[in-house]
Amino acid sequence: MTVTKMSWRPQYRSSKFRNVYGKVANREHCFDGIPITKNVHDNHFCAVNARFLAIVTESAGGGSFLVIPLEQTGRIEPNYPKVCGHQGNVLDIKWNPFIDNIIASCSEDTSVRIWEIPEGGLKRNMTEALLELHGHSRRVGLVEWHPTTNNILFSAGYDYKVLIWNLDVGEPVKMIDCHSDVILCMSFNTDGSLLTTTCKDKKLRVIEPRSGRVLQEANCKNHRVNRVVFLGNMKRLLTTGVSRWNTRQIALWDQEDLSMPLIEEEIDGLSGLLFPFYDADTHMLYLAGKGDGNIRYYEISTEKPYLSYLMEFRSPAPQKGLGVMPKHGLDVSACEVFRFYKLVTLKGLIEPISMIVPRRSDSYQEDIYPMTPGTEPALTPDEWLGGINRDPVLMSLKEGYKKSPKMVFKAPIKEKKSVVVNGIDLLENVPPRTENEKTRSNE
Repeated sequence: MTVTKMSWRPQYRSSKFRNVYGKVANREHCFDGIPITKNVHDNHFCAVNARFLAIVTESAGGGSFLVIPLEQTGRIEPNYPKVCGHQGNVLDIKWNPFIDNIIASCSEDTSVRIWEIPEGGLKRNMTEALLELHGHSRRVGLVEWHPTTNNILFSAGYDYKVLIWNLDVGEPVKMIDCHSDVILCMSFNTDGSLLTTTCKDKKLRVIEPRSGRVLQEANCKNHRVNRVVFLGNMKRLLTTGVSRWNTRQIALWDQEDLSMPLIEEEIDGLSGLLFPFYDADTHMLYLAGKGDGNIRYYEISTEKPYLSYLMEFRSPAPQKGLGVMPKHGLDVSACEVFRFYKLVTLKGLIEPISMIVPRRSDSYQEDIYPMTPGTEPALTPDEWLGGINRDPVLMSLKEGYKKSPKMVFKAPIKEKKSVVVNGIDLLENVPPRTENEKTRSNE
């Protein structure tokens, strides 16, 4: 297969996103003095929504993260209150897409926890979670909220299992048990009827999450997959990974046939992981290298050549991870189509980067802001678990961000008891820790 260098492909296409540029926030609009975690786990360690920024921090004994109201920019005090209930390092955090003061975290202590952040942010350390979810027998590396259903959360552990939690009852209700090694990444299609995963066993999978059935599987020997993202409703997946020659590359796949990638493109010879971000509204793909300061962006189409290189945002400061603002939190009056929150570890700095479409007119730009998934769920947990799929409830960004009627999270009352999923008690029969994990935890 011939691998083409993308940046040199001539641009014959006219695109409204051809001149998108990245604009870094002024220093006073950054968040400074934050002891960003030194953990080497390949996650973003950062989650953002229209109200809060959450960052996993370096902490002695147990794991903790900061939650800062977005308007509270500038220097953060060293004794700023933290969310600190976990007994081990926090490995991932994600905001609930429908309730903006609810955040999920997972940790090396094998638990997943759900936290409720008070209205104006934390006034003191928070140690009590709304819900403590136990079901994994090893550390938990990833959490993802279902994109259209309220209170359905997915977690992936080092026990190679994905658990689906119904937070209405506070229990795991399904277990996906098809991976033979650590799961590196999870991504949903638009209505959440399909889940794709990358795994350390070098396989890319498309899974029907409720049955746990693997619909498609690719053995990626030549393109070692790291990250995967569903490209909205295009029936396509994009993976980032490493070629046989240890160069960074991306591959585009047809979700219904993973026998061969549609295209593979070499990016460069650097070694950091490539994080992909996809914006279904503009069909733009952003690629950000961990440990370098660049963000490349492309436009994706269903026709060949599928991927068109647009431009590159450059910065000398290396990024450890990036948070992404949901669409309804963007500044539509500035023609902002995407916003990153970049973690600059050495400076203890979180730097917002806005991707902007240059326009002369001040009026609302209908063509770059189509109706977009909003803050209202399309389904209840019972409906989704019962087999119903529904597209996201869309909202217009025209009026700026209109707050939808407030949803509130009600924690179920739980007694301590066994946790049985697929007929297996997850809290019994904890297998011995693997050598691999023992050595890893000693590093």
